[in-house]
Amino acid sequence: MFGITRRIFSTGLQSQARRFSASPLSLNTSSTIPTDATEGERNIYQKLTEKFAPSHLQVQDVSGGCGTFYAITISSQVFEGLPIVKQHKLVTQTLKQEIEGIHGLQV
Repeated sequence: MFGITRRIFSTGLQSQARRFSASPLSLNTSSTIPTDATEGERNIYQKLTEKFAPSHLQVQDVSGGCGTFYAITISSQVFEGLPIVKQHKLVTQTLKQEIEGIHGLQV
């Protein structure tokens, strides 16, 4: 089963940007992938970084390490002015191949 859960946060640094779910594998204007990331986290992180050039990105395997459920937080100028549904669609289209092999995605 595949499900998407939306969480919107407002912070002082990103008051104009929309952020999605929280996780420890994060990017704050740096494009380096943490060395302790799982293969699935690295793959998702790389695809989202290439597509959206995010100002903030977090990816976490929240399935206990088996790679079946991921939580993603992303902020990007690409999303500015777009409805939440369109933002989610852009992310899920980018991760279409990965979504086929997992049970859930929290965006």
